Amino acid sequence: MIKYTRAFIIFLLAVTAFGAKAQSTQPTATTSSPYSRYGLGDINPALLPQNIGMGGIATAINKISNYNNINVLNPASYATINFTTIDIGLSTSFLSLNQTNPTGAGQLSSNNINFRLSHIAFAIPVTKRSAFSFGLLPYSALGYNYKQSFTRNGSSGTTGSVDTTINNIYSGNGGLSKAYLGYGVGLTKHLLIGANISYIFGNLTEYTSTELPNLTGALDTRDEHSNSIRGFNYDYGVQYSFDFGDTKHLILGYSASTSSNLNTTVSHVVSQYNYDPSGNENIATDSVVNQPGSKAKILLPRINHFGVSFQKDGKFLIGADYTTGKWSDLTIAGVNAGLQDSKTFNVGGQFTPDLNALHSIWLRTDYRLGLIYDQTYLDLNNTSIKRYALTFGFGLPLAPNNTSFYKINFSAEVGRRGTLDNGLIKENYVNLHLGFTLNDRWFQRFKFE
Repeated sequence: MIKYTRAFIIFLLAVTAFGAKAQSTQPTATTSSPYSRYGLGDINPALLPQNIGMGGIATAINKISNYNNINVLNPASYATINFTTIDIGLSTSFLSLNQTNPTGAGQLSSNNINFRLSHIAFAIPVTKRSAFSFGLLPYSALGYNYKQSFTRNGSSGTTGSVDTTINNIYSGNGGLSKAYLGYGVGLTKHLLIGANISYIFGNLTEYTSTELPNLTGALDTRDEHSNSIRGFNYDYGVQYSFDFGDTKHLILGYSASTSSNLNTTVSHVVSQYNYDPSGNENIATDSVVNQPGSKAKILLPRINHFGVSFQKDGKFLIGADYTTGKWSDLTIAGVNAGLQDSKTFNVGGQFTPDLNALHSIWLRTDYRLGLIYDQTYLDLNNTSIKRYALTFGFGLPLAPNNTSFYKINFSAEVGRRGTLDNGLIKENYVNLHLGFTLNDRWFQRFKFE
């Protein structure tokens, strides 16, 4: 039975990896947020569902309820992994957009749903106090489509003059993925260090169209700007634990993502087009500008994570994180992206009623809760864009055998980003995350006496 279970898991992992790669390289949006227009799209933190359910705390987290946990945010945590560990998952987001109607008549709103395969991660112990990990995660998501219309008055005194409606249409799609390889080692029982090398890749494409719907014979114009991005990024981290007896631990953690350069191939095309009598867009009649394949650099910002946690093994865990991102340094093709530095606070924890309850799975379940406050890297119309969220979730253990332990991790994030002030957009969202964690002794030799 174990043999077939492993074969099924390997097959599922291959399908997930293929699907995640295809999703990241095809022009399919996995978000519907106008705020993803800025920078490199909406940045995804390297968090798995078990961390998201606790408000996103991760910097000072390694094992959770005695389970090996792949914590990509701080590679020092790999040093505590003593079983082969696999984590795969998917996520769904429900997004509601609201904006004050410029005419003053109520609000404009829309609703969107997006789905994606969210992560695949492996970790394999090397020695008693070291392990390496590798996997594929989303790095950013770009997806938006909105229109701004205004009317230009016809010339006064001109016979038959009409007002001209001008539609400016903005859209974008794509995303970046991160394939990583990391190693963590315990220098002592209490001091852990680790590092990741990541390869970030994907495509981001944005369009700006100007259309004149009521001007007969006029050609519409579309400006297409795309980046095909490839390059390496580096993370490192450290954790130090203070033990209070055999089961209580205070952990301090720090990790950072370095400032590094990615390569991008920039394409810029400006074309003209029109519509047939049925309202279908015709093939572009002309390319005013066609600049394919120029090489450029993207400078990523440095991001720092600070964390603290306190855990009683198998009973409870509480913690807090503070993250700063130097996003004002982000440059794309030599042009500063115009972002501000970000600050994020995460607090949360989990509680397990009775880890040893043999006849009640609900007493062995981890129950999680957390809060997020995020001063994002966006400052629009002299307004700093903030995000607030409540998270909750659970870790449901499945029946183990002699060498394997399984857990289903579910988390939900209910939040708000933005505001209705100054003509901006308020987003209300619900993000659902589902992951499957396996701890198993796959690559260890057993001695028989």
